[in-house]
Amino acid sequence: MRTKGKIMLMAMAMLLTSICAMAQAGKTVEVRGTLKDSLTSEGEPYATIKITKKGNDSKPLKMGVTDKTGKFILKTSGTGEMTITISSVGRKPVVKDFTVKPADKIIDLGTLLTSDAGNELQQVVIKSQKPLVKADIDKITYNMEDDPDSKSNTVLEMLRKVPLVTVDGEDNIKVNGKSSFKVYVNGKPNKMMSDNPTEVLKSLPANSVKHIEVITNPGPKYDAEGVGGILNIVTVGGGLEGYTATLRADARNQGLGGGGFGTVKSGKLTVSARYNYNHHDNPKNYSETRRTTIGEITGSSSDLATSSETKYKGNSHSGSIEASYEIDTLRLLTMEFGLWGNNSDSHTLTTSRGLMPGTGAELYYGQATVGGNNSRFSINGGIDYQRLFKVKDRMLTLSYRVSTSPSTSDSYSKYYDTRAADQQWQDFVDKLKEQQTDGKQNTAEHTFQADYTTPIGKAHTVEAGVKYILRNNTSENYRRQKDLADGEFEDDMDHSSHYKHRNDILAAYTGYGLKAGKWSGRLGLRYEHTLQDVKYLLGRGTDFSKDFDDIVPSASIGYKLTETSNLRLGYNMRIYRPGIWYLNPYFDDTDPTYIRQGNPELTSEKTHSANISYSNFAQKLNYNIHIGYSTTNNSIESVSELVSDLTLVDKGLQKPTGKDVIYSTYKNIGKSKSLDISLYANWNATSSTRIYANTYIRYAHLEDGMTLRNHGWFMNANGGIQQSLPKEWRISVNGFYQSPWIMLQGKGTPWFDYSINVNKSFLKKRLTISAFASNFFNKYASTDWSEQSANFMSQSTHRMQRMRYGISLNFRIGELKASVKKAERTVSNDDVKSSGGKGE
Repeated sequence: MRTKGKIMLMAMAMLLTSICAMAQAGKTVEVRGTLKDSLTSEGEPYATIKITKKGNDSKPLKMGVTDKTGKFILKTSGTGEMTITISSVGRKPVVKDFTVKPADKIIDLGTLLTSDAGNELQQVVIKSQKPLVKADIDKITYNMEDDPDSKSNTVLEMLRKVPLVTVDGEDNIKVNGKSSFKVYVNGKPNKMMSDNPTEVLKSLPANSVKHIEVITNPGPKYDAEGVGGILNIVTVGGGLEGYTATLRADARNQGLGGGGFGTVKSGKLTVSARYNYNHHDNPKNYSETRRTTIGEITGSSSDLATSSETKYKGNSHSGSIEASYEIDTLRLLTMEFGLWGNNSDSHTLTTSRGLMPGTGAELYYGQATVGGNNSRFSINGGIDYQRLFKVKDRMLTLSYRVSTSPSTSDSYSKYYDTRAADQQWQDFVDKLKEQQTDGKQNTAEHTFQADYTTPIGKAHTVEAGVKYILRNNTSENYRRQKDLADGEFEDDMDHSSHYKHRNDILAAYTGYGLKAGKWSGRLGLRYEHTLQDVKYLLGRGTDFSKDFDDIVPSASIGYKLTETSNLRLGYNMRIYRPGIWYLNPYFDDTDPTYIRQGNPELTSEKTHSANISYSNFAQKLNYNIHIGYSTTNNSIESVSELVSDLTLVDKGLQKPTGKDVIYSTYKNIGKSKSLDISLYANWNATSSTRIYANTYIRYAHLEDGMTLRNHGWFMNANGGIQQSLPKEWRISVNGFYQSPWIMLQGKGTPWFDYSINVNKSFLKKRLTISAFASNFFNKYASTDWSEQSANFMSQSTHRMQRMRYGISLNFRIGELKASVKKAERTVSNDDVKSSGGKGE
């Protein structure tokens, strides 16, 4: 009996074990995740997935593929340690171990990252070129990493190739033909880049940039300022694990520079940093100006002829550090800190002759040395918290940003060898005084922002956000002066000023997006309330406060004609708020013949724009056609008048003589209409030859609503050829042409520019050596400038050395596989008009 009992117990135990084993074998678990590109963060479609028991790769438990967005959900059976392997042609395989416990129903592997395999075949070499440009409903993207010239050029040089962007012979940048654009870095506004784009981008190496986005139809989430558009510079980031660093150095006939950037990642923390230094030592530039009186000639009238030579040198530093921490798969914290600084010394020797209108007889003569030291800095930091949800594309972002932009402008003027033809003009000469001015300006701001976006169904998206900017501008100018015959400087409090400008902005926006089949569209509405408070702590001026409201609509629609071509229509309204350089009422009569002053009563500009674009970006040929029409009824214009200096006494002029002088300030008087046509083409003639052209044509009609009018055509075009040669040699040749540009009171000069760049890579492309030269047939180039009003005409010629040549080295160490993660929404302050280059 005992034996039978033991046998029954053993049988029951075996049965229970079999049942448990069958239950375990039949257990189903859902394995999910997303495969993304490590650099672009775009989903990797249709990659092959294999799940196996760990250590037994030959027997898959489950096979599958990712969907078109890179996501996958596979159901498999069993428990214990397992391995998932994901592979795709031309990509590095992703291998990850995971454990399935008996209680598990879902295993979420989160985001898995892959990158290019970088395999080199021994016998067969397949060459292809990626399209450099792609178009979306509101922007065009230029892939800097895929352009070989980015290994040696600066970002400024590479901008000549970007659609809808032009860089003229004097390195002035325009977007959609306008200098009124804003610059972002990784989706965040950069004030110093927006204020000084030429200087900053000239010092930034292009191999630190992944791609540049030209945002032509900013949606409601962007501040309402920025007529031309927005340049968003997306930088290269760091790796899955490990580090990478790139070091650069260059020497040229007008200076030298160096710097580097690198990334390190450990676990969930990624840190990326960069630093650049440049020294500029420009040779002497020369200029001549002739001002001629028009109309009635009186005893106070005079023509003026001046000539000058200027020497300039300066240093610039820029750096930034970015970090991201993945709290979990749904929450991301990003931080950044950046700075930019520039200091320069300039010295100008000027000779001036006052001439009798009509006869040219000399009325007075003088020589002066004018110079000074200028420094500008920008320090900014920010933190973003991004919260994702289980609903795809639903996102909440909370952001804070702080920035300050202090600057100093210390200057002096010294007169000598002055004389007058008679006593009538001796009084004018005697009023000349040697001056010393200590100037300080600063803009400090704190910004708080919240953004929320969510899909509704598969075709609809809504977004909303609020923002508050606390901005304080200050400007201090203290002048000291002395008579030419007196050796003591005295404080000049009448011309000194201390000015404060509070400019707070409260904004809210909402937007709606639709994507159905080949159609996509976006509607947006933004409200902005501006609070202005102006106080004069020292100097002439009346305190005032001014509040105003702006409602800014935007709309765009796109249709995908084929896989490579699309058609887009857009409308937006943009506004300009004048920056402190326009508002500062400081009365600058350092040159008593040409007096300048800002206008604190300026109001915001409003511009309405409509456009249509057609793009076709295929493997062989890429092209984009953009046609736009815009109108502005109150634009801020620089206005110069020939007036008796008696009329300037109430503005701060001392010891008037009754003679005619030029008075220049800013006013909301501009009325403009323009038709803009932009043409871009890139032809991959062969697998190693690239030919491109970028042309901008504009017809502008400008007037001040009274007597000033000007109109005409303007064009600039640049293009080039890029050739890859055997053994890692590359050569590129570029050219640029600009017709005379149109202004309210005059026009500029035509311009031609050309350059050549040769580089070679070594050590498996880790080391690149480049030689470059531009304008090497003529050492100097000249630009002409003319200006005219009702009672005077001025013509100027500026002669400067444009011949440039040099050599640069770039060396990369380490390996990386992913970039620093960025919050998809962040603070974007782009609402202030800053002094920039020529043009509208």
